[in-house]
Amino acid sequence: MLILRCPAQLQLLEETLRKSLPTTLPVLGTVMTVARGNPASHEVLVDSWPHFSIVLTRLRPEDHRDPRDYYTNQLSVFYRDKGALQALLEGTEAVVHGRAFQILGMQDGLDEAVQEVASARGLKVE
Repeated sequence: MLILRCPAQLQLLEETLRKSLPTTLPVLGTVMTVARGNPASHEVLVDSWPHFSIVLTRLRPEDHRDPRDYYTNQLSVFYRDKGALQALLEGTEAVVHGRAFQILGMQDGLDEAVQEVASARGLKVE
């Protein structure tokens, strides 16, 4: 996953996400916040740039203090295909499975994908 820090990239991503409202709403707010100074210490990750399949927003890992606090470890996701979501949940370090976390998204299939990955790893999902 690539972390977007460049203002021009964040602006382009913001414009792209606006075209797919309301499904992009969970990530769009964080992208806008990061592009405007990032007072909340978040980061925006994409699988590739500029042709991305998935966008993930999260608090910077160094700002996590309690691995049991799923409010602090809140992730927002927008994906263009379910395969990209599966790959994100299964194989990347973007989602730390050793911590409690919440994942927010407005697309069909998100819950099923999380349940599948969790059951394959023997993890509990609430």
